Amino acid sequence: MIDGLLVVDKPAGWTSHDVVAKLRGATRQRRIGHAGTLDPDATGVLLVGLGRVTRLMRFLQETTKSYRGVISFGVATNTLDAAGDVLERTPMPVDQAAVEAVLAAFRGDIMQVPPMVSALKVDGKRLHELAREGKVVDRKPRPVRIDRFDIESFTAGAFPEATVIVDCSSGTYIRSLAADVGTALEGCAHLASLRRLRVGEFTIDDATPLDTLVTDPLPYVHTPAAAMRALTMVNVDDALRAEIANGKVFEFERVRVEGDGPFAMIDTAGNLVAVYERSGERLKPSVVLPDPSPDPAPVASSGVAEDRS
Repeated sequence: MIDGLLVVDKPAGWTSHDVVAKLRGATRQRRIGHAGTLDPDATGVLLVGLGRVTRLMRFLQETTKSYRGVISFGVATNTLDAAGDVLERTPMPVDQAAVEAVLAAFRGDIMQVPPMVSALKVDGKRLHELAREGKVVDRKPRPVRIDRFDIESFTAGAFPEATVIVDCSSGTYIRSLAADVGTALEGCAHLASLRRLRVGEFTIDDATPLDTLVTDPLPYVHTPAAAMRALTMVNVDDALRAEIANGKVFEFERVRVEGDGPFAMIDTAGNLVAVYERSGERLKPSVVLPDPSPDPAPVASSGVAEDRS
């Protein structure tokens, strides 16, 4: 069994589930899952966990993300992106300065209404399933954070386009941002294209095309320790490792860690033993990975960072 992480450069036309299914066959193992769904038309960074790393995926999914997207003004679709049916098409010759002025209102902590084509559940049914049935239901706004929302390039005209860079919290819908910008400019807009550039500490430079991974995935597997490189690393000796492997709860002062965690507990061989989180004045195990199987050789980009950025 392989325990590790693959950083995929997802191609357009594939669902995240399709990618997982393809890599399940390529790696010949059943325990596999992804963090952070990408829409079929979107490309870029998709993190896929193998073996016991699937138990660690929430620490990757809950991190910040970065995107490059193209907002097309003057055209609205029923999915808020280019895959949907056109609902409105009206010339909207806004200039770059007008768009930049509006973007400022979206930076920081905002409330965002999830789109009907999202995977969120309402009364046990996913929104995109209801949307396919032609139904529209009320959705409660959710808090998200936009750390960066800048124009990278701009094409003027009757139907202008703005290429934007977005740094945001987990759970942010870029297609909703695009449509809301159009509304703020007293018109309409949709997301013409999207590429994810980063998930947490893993960037597009770490990603490998799916075709390459399908051919030979092993050289590109990041070890469990490298997968958790954004966490605070705590080196433990053999005695402490034995206690951690048994899931022991520690007083916070016992392990001599700094910060609020989560903490990646690393043994003398460089293997990830567990991830611990702080609970009051104690450290409690969230995931324990005792007696790790031999890790595949780490790729060059999988060095472990000391602290969360």
